[in-house]
Amino acid sequence: MLNDIKWLFFDVGSTLVDETECYNHRIRDAIAGTDITFEEFNEKRLYFSKQNLKGDIEALRYFGLAKTPWHHEDEKLYKDSENVLKILCEKGYRIGVIANQSAGTEKRLESCGLMKYIQLVVASAEEGVAKPDKRIFDIALKRAGCSPSEAVMIGDRVDNDIITANEMGMMTIWVRQGFGKYWTISDESEKADFAVDSLSELLDIF
Repeated sequence: MLNDIKWLFFDVGSTLVDETECYNHRIRDAIAGTDITFEEFNEKRLYFSKQNLKGDIEALRYFGLAKTPWHHEDEKLYKDSENVLKILCEKGYRIGVIANQSAGTEKRLESCGLMKYIQLVVASAEEGVAKPDKRIFDIALKRAGCSPSEAVMIGDRVDNDIITANEMGMMTIWVRQGFGKYWTISDESEKADFAVDSLSELLDIF
């Protein structure tokens, strides 16, 4: 199976990029001027995440708060992101991105120094379709010129990254980072071929 792999497709948020401070900033903005503490909000966010829901969105709804702007300036790479991509490229793998992101994903990846390792970026804002819709995976595979059996999907979200890729016949790797790590596997369709707790562990697979 591994011998057939040519392309490794990565998600961005909570996979290559640590968005912890982005979410924390959004929480602080949302609760400003209220009696709700950061700890109270975070406790609810964790509670909903463990129910396989979007924790931040459900917590906002629970407290009756409005969704606040996303601060891209708070994004930072996980400490192993660049080195892992570099080594995988040196091993001959082609690197792609399939991500639900706002416009300008390629530019942001360029600014943080990752685009020199990435051959293809397929992002929802530019394509008009988002994961888990099968069409965004089809777009990526077609542009890469590879079959599902020659590709791997690597991401933190079981609902967005793993289930559809499994259905399509791609190899899947669940990266248990961010709040996606709290997902409870309850069905065979949700099981990835591999689960890792950091990107560095990919080097034990490939």
